Amino acid sequence: MKQVLIDRLRGIVGEGHVLASSEACVAYEEDWRGRYKGRALCVVRPGSTEEVSAVVRACAEAGVAMVPQGGNTGLVGGGVPHECCDEVVISLQRLQQIRAIDPGNDTITVEAGCTLAAVQATAEEHSRLFPLSLASEGTCQIGGNLASNAGGVQVLRYGNARELTLGLEVVLPNGDVWNGLRGLRKDNTGYDLKQLFIGSEGTLGIITAAVLKLFPLPTQRAVAWVGLPEADAAISLLALLRQGAGSRVTAFEIVCSVAHELVLQKFPDARRPLRGSAPWYALIELTDSGDGAGLNVLLEAIMERAFEASLISDAVLASSEAQAQALWMLRENISEAQKKDGVSIKHDVSVPVSLIPEFLRRSDAALQERFPGVRIVAFGHAGDGNLHYNPSMPEALANAAFVARTPEVNRIVHDIVASLGGSISAEHGLGQLKREEIKRYKSPVELEMMRSVKQAFDPAGLMNPGKLLG
Repeated sequence: MKQVLIDRLRGIVGEGHVLASSEACVAYEEDWRGRYKGRALCVVRPGSTEEVSAVVRACAEAGVAMVPQGGNTGLVGGGVPHECCDEVVISLQRLQQIRAIDPGNDTITVEAGCTLAAVQATAEEHSRLFPLSLASEGTCQIGGNLASNAGGVQVLRYGNARELTLGLEVVLPNGDVWNGLRGLRKDNTGYDLKQLFIGSEGTLGIITAAVLKLFPLPTQRAVAWVGLPEADAAISLLALLRQGAGSRVTAFEIVCSVAHELVLQKFPDARRPLRGSAPWYALIELTDSGDGAGLNVLLEAIMERAFEASLISDAVLASSEAQAQALWMLRENISEAQKKDGVSIKHDVSVPVSLIPEFLRRSDAALQERFPGVRIVAFGHAGDGNLHYNPSMPEALANAAFVARTPEVNRIVHDIVASLGGSISAEHGLGQLKREEIKRYKSPVELEMMRSVKQAFDPAGLMNPGKLLG
């Protein structure tokens, strides 16, 4: 029966786009971190929405589970198959068409396989900005960005993927196609169905295209890297920035000293921007449209006030685009530096912005008490309350024993997050990594509501099973 399905899929998309050998499938069966590795029945690469629909219908009629996959840059194992060898991976990589761009409506309609960088570039060609920005933007794909409700570094000003989407086209688990590609900012005609699919991690259907919001292309940018005496100062500095610059505050990232030193160690081309070191750092970006150099003057004035208030110990403002990029690389290279350094226990959490220092104090203290000598790499999008909080041990043998106690570490961190009214997954999703863990932190009522939605759309349970919902 499996061979019959494979032959049928080849008839739909062409023989060259159904991969069945171990060698051909391996790149689709493992996440980029190497944490999850499965074995697919085959990998199918449809080239249109119609082909996606036919592939899904064939799999549904055969009773075979499907795993939608974008750029495979996820961090929670949501886009890779299990080890059972009976799931079909449906790769959206061939759906790369920019279907339309409407500068007057500030929208762009793109297919799911377009990389985030390609969408950004197309928008820029029309003097527009698509503001979703991630370290993986050269390889991650729009379908995956929406399925995981990606966040990134500009959520503070523009919102996450959910807030940047006006319409969707989705292939449902039975093969039907829902065309909701409407570029409307007001549509009060019932349930907002697109929001069910954004953040659903491919468990309710396969996003094949989207209408996305665009914005005026900024013509001014001011970037600064500052030293902070403590995490509390970051929150006060953010308030000062918003008071002085308003919505022009586009990004506000914080980086602990351990994370900063790790980047300097692992990337020889990285340069220390400040004369000395500090316990914490903030990366600030302001953007605006219009002429003139007023943004740098504004940011410099705010930094002077921050220094007078003892909120910062030192600061450097980028004087060129190259310097701005160099400062951003100090932030963007943290994850890669950690990967080069070894395994760590990663947390992608959010708490109210005002409670970030409290979370850090309580979590650091609790982990140091339970695991003396633990090293914390903490950084992230402080402007929207999202921190990446990654503990490990500096020495390899001790770290292996530490990582083996991941459930215990997770319990400490996640219980503190929950006590502060936070979330154990701010932007990465649940996938395989947290689908059981989430049961501790969502109420039975909320979980049952989610299961009811899943049952309504996918009664046979064939769409990305074992992800998000346990």
